[in-house]
Amino acid sequence: MSSLLTQFELIIFRHRLAVIIAFILTTVFLAFSATNIKLDASFNKNIPLNHDYMKLYLKHEKQFGGANSILISVCDESGDIFNPEFFTQLKSVHDQLYFIPGVNRSLVQSIFSPSARFVEVVEDGFAGGPIIPADFKADKAGLAKVKENIEKANIVGRKIANDYSCAMVSAQLMEIDPTTQDKLDTLAFAEKLETQVRAPFSTDTVSIHIIGFAKMAGDIADGAKGVVLFFVIAIIFTFIMVWFFCKSLKLTLLPIACSLIAVVWQLGLLSQLGFGLDPMSILIPFLVFAIGVSHGIQMVNAIGKKTLEGLACKMAAETCFRSLLIPGGIALLSDTVGFLTLLSIDIGIIRELAITASLGVAVIIFTNLILLPVIASYFNTATAKGKNKGECSPDAFKNLIEILVCATDPKIAKKIIFVVALLFGFSFWQSQQMQIGDLHPGAPSLHSDAAYNQDTFLITDKYSISVDILKVIVEGPAEACTFHDLMSRVDRFQWNIENVEGVQSAISLTSVSQAVNAGYNEGNLKWQTIPRNTSSLVQATARVETSTGLLNGNCSVMPIIIFMEDHKAQTIERVIAAVEKFGKLEQTDELKFRLATGPVGVMAATNQTVAQAQLPMMLYVYGAVTLLCLISFRSVRATIAVVLPLYVVSTMAQALMVFLQIGLTVSTLPVIALGVGIGVDYGIYILSSMSAQLKNGVQLSQAYRNALLERGSAVLFTGITLALGVSTWVFSALKFQVDMGILLTFMFLVNMLGAVLLLPAIGTILWPVKKGYKKS
Repeated sequence: MSSLLTQFELIIFRHRLAVIIAFILTTVFLAFSATNIKLDASFNKNIPLNHDYMKLYLKHEKQFGGANSILISVCDESGDIFNPEFFTQLKSVHDQLYFIPGVNRSLVQSIFSPSARFVEVVEDGFAGGPIIPADFKADKAGLAKVKENIEKANIVGRKIANDYSCAMVSAQLMEIDPTTQDKLDTLAFAEKLETQVRAPFSTDTVSIHIIGFAKMAGDIADGAKGVVLFFVIAIIFTFIMVWFFCKSLKLTLLPIACSLIAVVWQLGLLSQLGFGLDPMSILIPFLVFAIGVSHGIQMVNAIGKKTLEGLACKMAAETCFRSLLIPGGIALLSDTVGFLTLLSIDIGIIRELAITASLGVAVIIFTNLILLPVIASYFNTATAKGKNKGECSPDAFKNLIEILVCATDPKIAKKIIFVVALLFGFSFWQSQQMQIGDLHPGAPSLHSDAAYNQDTFLITDKYSISVDILKVIVEGPAEACTFHDLMSRVDRFQWNIENVEGVQSAISLTSVSQAVNAGYNEGNLKWQTIPRNTSSLVQATARVETSTGLLNGNCSVMPIIIFMEDHKAQTIERVIAAVEKFGKLEQTDELKFRLATGPVGVMAATNQTVAQAQLPMMLYVYGAVTLLCLISFRSVRATIAVVLPLYVVSTMAQALMVFLQIGLTVSTLPVIALGVGIGVDYGIYILSSMSAQLKNGVQLSQAYRNALLERGSAVLFTGITLALGVSTWVFSALKFQVDMGILLTFMFLVNMLGAVLLLPAIGTILWPVKKGYKKS
């Protein structure tokens, strides 16, 4: 290994100019590629397509609609929709939504839809027609007739608000844009909703409220644009901090510039591979910049010290390149492999995040461990030393270093380990209460006062049905709806589900057919039941059209639509468990109750996938870090000293999530892996400096003191700088960025403390003091 490293060093530094030119050409090419990268959001990327629920969802998506829907509530500010202006605007919204590319036109529904009809019981049997008559005029008589038809159609609370202040227009979206045959551009569609629906049809008296995945993704993308501002603030903040650390403009600009090059390479490579940048992973370039700065400061700090010892910059750069390439490379490789373990999670957005993060970290090996020392070798000695001797040295940290070295005192070490053990025990107990899924109503990625969530709360408040819909697919033989036993089982299942806590209401072919049967008997409620006579049952179900979404053409598939009070993790878990329980009680060889479609079905599948992936992901991450540490240090003791603090901090981070009421979701699951990957850097840098000394018999306290003098100042500095950098995220317009900022700030700081306090304390057990030790 030493021979190979020497050969590599000779090749790099004998051809410094060629190396720099190669980096410049590569950076220019990838920068050009990066300009083509776009924000890319897709509904299917957010769902586990191989989950059993989602296979059922895709199977019936075309016939019964998917979960990627849009709901537009048109509201009259006066509180009464029955006026000419409102009906003009409602008709305009319906027509405009119908013609937007990407909308499944057959599933656009409102009171203006041809399928929106009423049925009433009259002396001669049934009478009915469209809610909006063909000769409708928005005058007093016409509006009164429409109001009468609405009440006959029994759609108040569904298509019409309970207080008659709003009316609903809904649609299903297709995954493929029929005009271009390309994947639907979700963010462009969200923009069209604003420019072609909300803006032109909102007036002083009529307001438009829009919710759905596409609209949520668009709002998240708008909020994500603010990440650029946070990125600029982080660069400025890092520049100031690094300058205070080195007091040299060139040494300050060097790690920042190399880290920015890493970000450019990352974005360029993503573009070359055909990937976009999802709004949920737009924070990854910032993390790549932060990791790059962390490793860059280690290199700059080491070069500055070597020049203070009298070495020329070229010799100092070569020496530091040789000493830091292995520990730095192992740390970055651990980060990369750790991020790649996220590929094991069968959700597209997490897999894209894994590729995005691992690419960014991998290129840091080239930009900050190779390019940086090569450029630094051209600096003159005065620049590398700074304006005043010792400003890049750890003199300012000497008092702190002596305090930290006390952690190697066995008595103090026992106290540290005892306190950490107590914290770990409490955190482990608290982490067991962590819930899978969203813990708050509305879109969890946005603040509760965001426009999207305010629209969600308005729709939930105005209508009897919620936007959180779970569909149970009942599969039976052909003409299943003509068999009393099968329909009775569906009816009992529906009744049981309606009485589960968290369920608002439910509707199915059985509940509608019972109302129809009562209609055939003069509307008498005593006849609101499932007929036992086959002919009567056929008569009752024949009135229900396939356009209602309650049955297919031959009545072999009958969805049960469950409206839930919210989509909180506990609610979903409770209702899914009830569906499975009652489904088993009612199913037969012919009749099956299958989960699940609808928005909540997607959430349930996602939550289950996240829950199943949590433990394997952590095992993969720690397995990769452990293996690489074993290869690097060739010591079980050294590996334990690095990995154990990481596990303690990860457990504490999960406890923090419970305290802050942050659920484990698609957006928060990767944070733990990211925190482990970044946190391992601190321990590797410190222990790599200690390892050789310990093998030579140097006392632990002295070896640790030497490691702190060599690299401790940079570890402390980067931990604080990076934590302060991500702490600014608490001011973000995106709730998930605020959550990530809090968690990453915690993990940056506590992982650093783990490396400088817990690692040496553990070392007192792993490397006990022996008599006759060799003093340094």
